Amino acid sequence: MNSVKKICFYGPESTGKSVMARHLAEFYNTEFVPEVAREVVSSNDFTVDDIIKIGYDQTYRVLEKENTANKILFCDTDLITTQIYCRQYLGVVPDVLYELEKRITYDQYFLFDIDVPWIADGMRDLSDNRQEMFNVFKHQLEVRDIKYKLVSGTYKQREEFLCVEINKLLS
Repeated sequence: MNSVKKICFYGPESTGKSVMARHLAEFYNTEFVPEVAREVVSSNDFTVDDIIKIGYDQTYRVLEKENTANKILFCDTDLITTQIYCRQYLGVVPDVLYELEKRITYDQYFLFDIDVPWIADGMRDLSDNRQEMFNVFKHQLEVRDIKYKLVSGTYKQREEFLCVEINKLLS
C-alpha cells in the first residue's frame, strides 16, 4: 500500500503554483508533477485532441511519480484545471476529462489566491479576468464538495503556511 500523500496546488494562472511545487518538492526531498500542458502546447491555440492528450499525460504522470515520491507528491495542477481551461478556450469539455479526474484523489487541495503580482510568460493571457477565473476555480471545488485551504499573502507567507500545513499532513 502506497502511503504517499498527494497535494494539489490549484488555482488560476500566475499565482505561484509551479514555483512552489518545484521548491517544496526539493525542500521535502520528493517528487513533483509539473503542468504537463506546458510540455504539449506552446500557445493557447490548441485542439480538443491536444487537451485529451494533456489529460491522459497529466494523469499518468501523477500515477507514475506517486511510485517514486518520498511520502508526499506535489502536483502543479489537476484535471479540473484542464477542464476549466478547455471550457475557457474551446467552449466544450470532452467526457474523458471527467473520467480521468476520477482516477486520482488528492489528500489536500491548496487554492492559490490572486493577491500576488501578475507575471506574463507568453502563454498567460487572462490577466484582465483574474478575479473571474479565481471564482471559477473556487466554484469547481465547491460543486464537487472538495475541501481546500486558501493560500494567500506574499510568496514567503505562502511558503510558511504551506510548510505548516504539509507538516501537519505528514505527522
